[in-house]
Amino acid sequence: MISSLRKQFNQNFTAEKYQAFLRRIDDVSGTHVQFRLSETPCFFPKPLLDRMAADGADLIRQLVDNPAYRKKSDEAVPAEFKVPNEAPHPMFVQVDFGLVRDASGGLQPKLVELQAFPSLYGYQGYLAEAYLDVHQLRASSRELRDSQLEYFLSGFDQNSYRELLWRAIVGSHDPENVILMEIHPQQQKTLPDFLLTEKMLGIRTVDIVDIGKDGSHLYYERGGKRIPIRRIYNRAIVDELERKNVKLNFDWRDDLDVEWAGHPNWYFRISKFSIPYLKHESVPKTHFLDQLSEIPSDLENYALKPLYSFAGMGVVIAPKKEDIAAIPAERRPYYILQERMHFEPVIETPFGGTKAEVRVMYIWLEELKPVLTIIRMGRGLMMGVDHNKNMEWVGASAGFYLEED
Repeated sequence: MISSLRKQFNQNFTAEKYQAFLRRIDDVSGTHVQFRLSETPCFFPKPLLDRMAADGADLIRQLVDNPAYRKKSDEAVPAEFKVPNEAPHPMFVQVDFGLVRDASGGLQPKLVELQAFPSLYGYQGYLAEAYLDVHQLRASSRELRDSQLEYFLSGFDQNSYRELLWRAIVGSHDPENVILMEIHPQQQKTLPDFLLTEKMLGIRTVDIVDIGKDGSHLYYERGGKRIPIRRIYNRAIVDELERKNVKLNFDWRDDLDVEWAGHPNWYFRISKFSIPYLKHESVPKTHFLDQLSEIPSDLENYALKPLYSFAGMGVVIAPKKEDIAAIPAERRPYYILQERMHFEPVIETPFGGTKAEVRVMYIWLEELKPVLTIIRMGRGLMMGVDHNKNMEWVGASAGFYLEED
């Protein structure tokens, strides 16, 4: 979107550079990245990123600071997954935006969804560095004489960001006693993020089924020894636990002697469940399915979404009346019907204009701070792989902006 940088990148791009980039990120990650990586990063005007970061923070605070919503969101936390000792606010939050044209032709951020659950906090910085290094973006751009290309937000750099992530995830503990908890992590597409988080912080990734319980204490085993778990960075998604019928050695409701780096209850409190309660110009019309007095006649302008799925699972674009009728009455409180936004294809590529969804990533310790962005590019109905098959210049990407010296 910074047209001079876009034009220069497209002119200098080669297939050989893309293959070198893919090899680089695999080597850095220590495993093969299984999801598609875009051939290009994205270059955004800083004021636009600042606006999205500010809008996202407004939406988060609108929920967290509202006692009435906090009480209402109690019903979003399933009794069997309600963890004691809830933190007063989430630690990790993501807010996703797409871009639409307003009446004057300007670009307006519109909310896609938000979630109080960790995303690729370890991996994303390494991805940005791979783009910078392989394409020599720091040295090659004519725009960089009086400014520099950045990807961290809020003034962070690699060192200060690692320090923040350490305080959030490790806290005051020995990294040996801190785990990243996931369901069968070796089978997850996000394994590169787990490995890079281990590399950054020295913690262990532990399969949730391998966690043992002794009284109120949790542990994992290594080298024939029980290692106490003092703090958990949770990456296990409840929806997946239920779909796979995963059996655990502990109960989420237990009063365990453990700290949470991101308390699990916030996964439910700030989610698609939250969107109908938000009041903001960036928020599209959204209704709980069970609260609709009548089904809109223009369903082609809506999307049907389950509340607690991930990676676009279960989302129906332009649903038909029979799609809605097929959902049992007892399941309807767990679906929303959301106005579809026609996102602008703002990224010029050799295959035409391409849409970009911007995920603003926040860490909330003493204060809520935007730290990074994740970009997903696509030309399909949605940004997921299933909607962008057999396409090039789509997929996961990094967002850069120019910072004046």
